[in-house]
Amino acid sequence: MNLHVTTQPAISPIPYSYRTALTDPHWYNAMLEEFQALMTNNTWSLVPKPAGANVVSGKWIFRHKLHSDGSLARYKARWVVRGCSQQEGIDYGETFSPVIKPGTIRSVLSIATSFSWPIHQLDVKNAFLHGTLSETVYSQQPSDFVDPSLPHHVCKLHKSLYGLKQAPRTWFLRFTTFLSSIGFTQSKCDPSLFILKTPSTTAYLLLYVDDIILTANTSHLLSHIISQLCSEFSMSDLGPLRHFLGIEVTPSDTGLVLSQKQYALDILARANMTHCNPCHTPVDTNSKPASTDGCLLSQPTVYRSLAGALQYLTLTRPDISYAVQQVCLFMHAPRDTHMSLLKRILRYVRGTLDYGLHIYRSSSLDLLAYSDADWAGCPDTRRSTSGYCVFLGANLVAWSSKRQHTVSRSSAEAEYRGVANAVAEICWLRQLLTELCHPPRRAAVVFCDNVSTMYLASNPVQHQRTKHVEIDLHFVRERVSLGEVKVIHVPSSLQFADIFTKGLSSSLFKEFRSNLQIKPATDSTG
Repeated sequence: MNLHVTTQPAISPIPYSYRTALTDPHWYNAMLEEFQALMTNNTWSLVPKPAGANVVSGKWIFRHKLHSDGSLARYKARWVVRGCSQQEGIDYGETFSPVIKPGTIRSVLSIATSFSWPIHQLDVKNAFLHGTLSETVYSQQPSDFVDPSLPHHVCKLHKSLYGLKQAPRTWFLRFTTFLSSIGFTQSKCDPSLFILKTPSTTAYLLLYVDDIILTANTSHLLSHIISQLCSEFSMSDLGPLRHFLGIEVTPSDTGLVLSQKQYALDILARANMTHCNPCHTPVDTNSKPASTDGCLLSQPTVYRSLAGALQYLTLTRPDISYAVQQVCLFMHAPRDTHMSLLKRILRYVRGTLDYGLHIYRSSSLDLLAYSDADWAGCPDTRRSTSGYCVFLGANLVAWSSKRQHTVSRSSAEAEYRGVANAVAEICWLRQLLTELCHPPRRAAVVFCDNVSTMYLASNPVQHQRTKHVEIDLHFVRERVSLGEVKVIHVPSSLQFADIFTKGLSSSLFKEFRSNLQIKPATDSTG
């Protein structure tokens, strides 16, 4: 496969200090733009330094903002305070701020695509500067922008600054308050999802720090909401959704394609494997490696960095979830055998760069899941690996490949734990869909290839092989009795969740991958 190399403009190196930046007009103009934004926002007032006050220090941070294809968009300079110099209880209190869940993003995109709603992306400029501080915080004046008439004064902050520990929280509260004032309600299933519902209109807003996805059932409502947001915040309408959190969104004849090709290329470049030989599957069918196999790596940081990067790639590539889960088990002490597993994943990614997750227009919004478990598969702990995938209509919206927390004493228990994990995800998705005003019309179906598990889910069976199953796992039985879930047997040859629990032959892997809607971006078949 020939690698297409994008021609990029020459990018000046990121300066190591603001003194270096002052000699480059690109970086200095970026610094000046940032300082003017701070002044326009009334971020602080200059006051004499109070006796005994803690003054938070700061520094200039420089970065290149890139387009989705990796080309230079603009130079960005940001004045950032050092949150490590804050004092808890004095400079800050609560710091937690939620971010949107991947399952929520995929569910909303599935609904919007099925109803052909317009989907736009918005970007908030200097988002954290909009947050209003409740604590009294003092910081130094920005380097090289010190007021010459008040050189010994400090900044008493009215608004938040990047780097403050409470900055994400204050911005989120500020934005949430405004959305409530214009009619949005905050989701209980995902606090970063906001819903506007009237008898004739519906709109969904997804927030990830300063990146926003907005969709509505009419273009007029979409434009009206955007104008309201722009009147309150410094914000850009980036038009139809194309690039979000490193995910490329490509319209197709049948819906959307979510992919991370550029991100995958960056990972390959970091591993010096841009031109490696591709392979057909991300993991072989041999037994799983133990934590003590092979020799310890002399540079484990490289392994951990690549494994962490691959975790993010699973946002649109569920076909590598199991393989990535396996290599992440050895992050504490990676060895050369584990690095070989990781390199195989990269070789597979190299051969499937054009693949992505397809979201189709679907006439159904019912939930369907596949659940599987590999009993006692871990050679070190003998814990089982369970996996599931959940479809909303024709679209894959949730999946998992995870080692179970405890040892299962039978294959029935391992499979039942796997079904319990899938049902827990289904319960959450049912609540989410209800809030989105599209509740499922019928019970969710869970396909499992273990007969004992199917009986356990429907009947209070107690015998020698199942009496040790914990009571809390029987919430599956409750959901079945309530008519929310049905557990049905499926032949192993049709158990798509196998791709999340074990290595498969090339032919079976490709078949299941296609059934999970992981296909080349040019494939428009639904």
